Amino acid sequence: MALHSMHTHTCGELRAADAGKEVRLTGWVDHRRDLGQLIFVTIRDREGMTQVIFDPDLSGEAFATAETIRPEWPILVTGTVRHRIEGQTNEHMATGEIEVLATGITVLNTSVTPPFPIDDATDTAEDIRLRYRYLDLRRPVMNRNLRLRSDFAFALREAFHANAFTEVETPSLFKSTPEGARDFLVPSRTQPGHFYALPQSPQLLKQLLMIGGVERYYQVAKCFRDEDLRADRQPEFTQVDVEMSFVEQDDVMATIEDVLHDAFAKVGVDMPTPLRRISYWDAMDTYGIDKPDTRFGMTLHDVTSIFAGSAFRLFAAAAETEGQYVKCINAKGAGSWPRARIDKLGEVAADLGAKGLAWFAFKEDGSWNSSFKKFVSEVEIEALRAEMDAEPGDLLLFAVADRLQADEILGGMRLHMADALEIPREGHDFLWVVDFPLFHWDEERGAFAAEHQPFTQPMEDDIEKLASGDRDTILSCGSHTYDFVMDGFEAGGGGMRIHNADLQMQILELLGFTKERAEAQFGFLMEALTFGAPPMGGFALGLDRVCMLLTGSDSIREVMAFPKTSSGSDLMSAAPSKVTEAQLEELSLALRHE
Repeated sequence: MALHSMHTHTCGELRAADAGKEVRLTGWVDHRRDLGQLIFVTIRDREGMTQVIFDPDLSGEAFATAETIRPEWPILVTGTVRHRIEGQTNEHMATGEIEVLATGITVLNTSVTPPFPIDDATDTAEDIRLRYRYLDLRRPVMNRNLRLRSDFAFALREAFHANAFTEVETPSLFKSTPEGARDFLVPSRTQPGHFYALPQSPQLLKQLLMIGGVERYYQVAKCFRDEDLRADRQPEFTQVDVEMSFVEQDDVMATIEDVLHDAFAKVGVDMPTPLRRISYWDAMDTYGIDKPDTRFGMTLHDVTSIFAGSAFRLFAAAAETEGQYVKCINAKGAGSWPRARIDKLGEVAADLGAKGLAWFAFKEDGSWNSSFKKFVSEVEIEALRAEMDAEPGDLLLFAVADRLQADEILGGMRLHMADALEIPREGHDFLWVVDFPLFHWDEERGAFAAEHQPFTQPMEDDIEKLASGDRDTILSCGSHTYDFVMDGFEAGGGGMRIHNADLQMQILELLGFTKERAEAQFGFLMEALTFGAPPMGGFALGLDRVCMLLTGSDSIREVMAFPKTSSGSDLMSAAPSKVTEAQLEELSLALRHE
């Protein structure tokens, strides 16, 4: 199909083979050099840059206009492609072998001086870039990021379509249901005092689609969560949402692998399948996190038994107490750090919940030092050396706590030390983490909380345990869950769903719901489950997060056109903003002034 445009070519496509062609180019003035007898202008569009030369002997009118143009003016240039003079080619430009000798120029608009340079080398503060986001998007890196996002989303759609999935849109105005974060509420004008909620995910609706016989559903869905933000989190985000019925867990995982393999391939990334599977507790005990980056080592080791009967009472007490552990990582190369720098690691550990940080340094000269030097024996040193593969220059870091806390402390220290030691993490790392617990214990509430979400199918062998009434027995229940981990980030996740109304109610009651509250919030789902709900399972991929990783960006803001700041503000439009009294009155709302 023909593409109609003011130009004949983009600014990134002309090559040596195009020499002699008459062309029209449109774009923004990237920079301009006036050498007196010649004017060199680099014109930029979303595909790249082309050098244009204005010669008064060829066109005095075009030359005179070129004397007036400034950076970021949009222009239309006509001219002839020619080879650059020998020795003046630019290997850093895709079009560096040619230039366009201009015969005409049309100024399409002018521009005031931009608040920052429109180039990839800019070190402008992010708040300024977000304030003028429409200018920031002109930078080539931002353009590439959005193009890759578009290509990847299109590839996902192609792959799902090829696997017989149906794309279904679900409502953006729905019922407020607890899903782990605060809802964004939308007041109803026609029903005063009542509110819609923007969806945190299409979770309940996609289960209803399975009951409705859709069987294979997907959607590129906008989701909303009113939660504290960070580099890879925004109040509104996009997930690729999937659900399948009449399936088992392996069916869902295999299908997702096929789709992701094809989609990643379309953007030049190889994802070998089948993916590795690591159980939740293996991930925690080995890497200290349920989304491990396995591109580097520094794994956790249980060294509790080494210190049984130790003179160091902190470690010995853990060895004598059921459920307490001494765990260790080896930060190779950090043993040569100055004592003051090693001591500062205690502050990092404290932020991770540790009460202190014991350490042992093997010096380059063969000596050693330790925070518990007075209490360690030669036998313990040799056992540590063997267990931790310790060499001169290594630093051992310890955590003493229950299993989960010790894992989490050292998991955080592992990531901190990898950054501090600048350990390379090359390529992409894909894996599944499976077999998550069904519940964890919420200390603040003194109650069970869903590890994934309240609709997760327990392991069949554990269902009987749910009625035991014993906290530890219930916490030992497993679930049909699976997280897709990419480069140390939870890039997606899913699980099999409860399709039995009685079991769903039992789970909700364990989570603290009364029958009345469950009916009020989930009555439509509970009713639907009684009408022959099939076995079902699904998955959700964080599109923003995956694109962040594919582009090598540090934040998902770099792959979103108009993101919010960490406080949830849009600096460009000044949202959120106040509304008028008339608008509030229409919604039967009044602001509380304190």
